[in-house]
Amino acid sequence: MAGKMHINIDSDDFRVAPGAEVDLGKWPTLVPPICRSDKQYEQLLHEHVQALSAQQELLYAVDRHAILLIFQAMDAAGKDGAIEHVMSGVNPQGCQVFSFKHPSATELKHDFLWRTTRDLPERGRIGIFNRSYYEEVLIVRVHPEILRSEGLPNHLRNRKALWHERYRSIVDLERHLSVNGTRIIKFFLHLSKDEQRKRFIARIDDADKNWKFSAADIEERKFWHQYMRAYEKCLSATSTRDAPWYVVPADDKRNARLIVSRILLDTVKALHLSYPKAGPERRRELRALRKRLGR
Repeated sequence: MAGKMHINIDSDDFRVAPGAEVDLGKWPTLVPPICRSDKQYEQLLHEHVQALSAQQELLYAVDRHAILLIFQAMDAAGKDGAIEHVMSGVNPQGCQVFSFKHPSATELKHDFLWRTTRDLPERGRIGIFNRSYYEEVLIVRVHPEILRSEGLPNHLRNRKALWHERYRSIVDLERHLSVNGTRIIKFFLHLSKDEQRKRFIARIDDADKNWKFSAADIEERKFWHQYMRAYEKCLSATSTRDAPWYVVPADDKRNARLIVSRILLDTVKALHLSYPKAGPERRRELRALRKRLGR
C-alpha cells in the first residue's frame, strides 16, 4: 500500500460547544466528499482502523481508562455500519457493543439510567452503546405516553421540569464517569429526511434488506419535526467539555465513517497513553525468568 495519506478532518468542526443552543437546520447533513475515489477511501479508513487498533491495545495495557461511545440517530442513519467499519480492526476482547431497544419489564421497574449503567465498559476497554439512555429524553419526549409504562409517580410524571431533571441526571452521571477514568464520546448521525426516504426505499427494493424495514419506520417519519426539536434540546443541554456531542453529517455513509473514526482517534490519542515501564524489581524478575528458559 502507498504511504500514509494526509487528509485533514478537524474534529472540532463537528463538536457541539458546551452551552451552545443547537439549531440542526444550521448543521449540514452532507459535506463534500473527504476522499476522491473508492481506493482513497479504503486506504484512509484502513489507516484509521489500524491506528485505532494500536490505541486500543495501549488502552488495555495501561488499564487506567475506559472509552464509551454513544451513537444516536434517526432510523437508517448508518449507526450499525459506522460501528462495524470503524471498529473492524479492534480486538473483540477489548470492545463490546450493546444495543438498547424497548425496555424489558424488569428494566421498567428501575430508574431510567439503570439498564444502561449495567453495561458500562470496564477500564482498558471500549464500550459502544447503539442507542442509549438518551432514548429517555428523545423517543420518550416525542411519545410522552411511554412514561405511563415507566411506573413514575403521578406527581413526577406530570412535572414540567421532568426533561430538565433527566438532562441533569445524565450530565451528573457522565461527569461521575469522567472523573473516574471513562472518556465519553457521543455521536449524533445527522441524516436528512429525504436521504432517509431513499434508504427506506432501498431496503424495500432489496430482498436481503427487507428485514431492516417495518411499517413502524414509516409511522415514526410523521414525527420527524418533533424528533429534531427533541434532539436540539438534548444536544444543547448535555454536550459538555468532558462528554461532548458530535453532529456527524450522515447523508454520505463513507464520510460519516471517516469523521467518526477521526474523532475517536483524536480523543484516544489525547490521553497520551504509553506502555507501562518495568521497574527494577520487575526487570530482575524477567531476567530470572529468561534464564529459566535457557537459550
